[in-house]
Amino acid sequence: MVKLLSAGALIFLLSAPVSAVEYEDHDGMLMDHGDGHLMDMAGGMVMGQNTSTLPGGCDSIAETKEITVHAGHKYAEKFPGRMFAFDTQEFNFKPCTKLTVHFINEDNVRHQWMMHGLPKYLYPKGMFHLEVSGPAKISGTLILPPGDKTYLVHCDIAQHMEKGMKAQLKVGKGDGDLPSIPGVTAYVIPDDYKGSLPTVMAAVSAAAEAAPAAVAVNKPAPAAQQPPKEGSLVSGVTVIGLVIGLLLAPFLAKKFKGMSASEIVATIFDMLRTGIGLVIKLLSKLVKLVISNKNKTLPEN
Repeated sequence: MVKLLSAGALIFLLSAPVSAVEYEDHDGMLMDHGDGHLMDMAGGMVMGQNTSTLPGGCDSIAETKEITVHAGHKYAEKFPGRMFAFDTQEFNFKPCTKLTVHFINEDNVRHQWMMHGLPKYLYPKGMFHLEVSGPAKISGTLILPPGDKTYLVHCDIAQHMEKGMKAQLKVGKGDGDLPSIPGVTAYVIPDDYKGSLPTVMAAVSAAAEAAPAAVAVNKPAPAAQQPPKEGSLVSGVTVIGLVIGLLLAPFLAKKFKGMSASEIVATIFDMLRTGIGLVIKLLSKLVKLVISNKNKTLPEN
């Protein structure tokens, strides 16, 4: 009897560590829904997977890399005030690298590894996205664009990024560091537990009251309006064109930021193709409407 109990205890002790590291593997259960979108019925998801199409400006795959990223509450313990984190907060790869990410969630909640800012002509919504309800594992592949750029990687579940689950991925030399990356860059709004709540609220109220006064002091006097001169070279149409250009400039600058010349050209052609397709569709509907009206039989008198 003693030998039997001892053998059972030994088996339990040996099996406990194994069961502690077992994760549900979603890679074999994913169904391809097209456009790089893979899903299964157990809560696993890959969006924006790209294993073969080169981004504009990439003549070939620079190198093939694989990384394993762990996500969970325990990785936030070294960052005071944080609740969730990845085990790695910064990644760096060569442009045009084919990257496979193995994402392991160690918590009993849903987590994501989401990368933003990718070229939209190749990645829907400009995003590569891994998502799984843990403890579980899921994998996905993408091809990084050319150029030096820093991309945000984070979990988009409510409050998970704000509580520490974010990182930065630099392609090439990157284009700077992102703010508030745990352990890498300073927080934009650092946590401060030195003052009591009434003290902090009083400081916030004082700053709010001082802001309108400062604006009023620094506000320049309005310039006298000059009557429009007749025969001016600047016509109303020109002014409207300039206004539209100024309104579109920030949008275009944001859209084309970080793209190479070939990527910008490809994006412009994609926008033109979409616009032309929309015009053709509207004209087709108009023609069908006119023809249908002509073919109507008039009532007999």
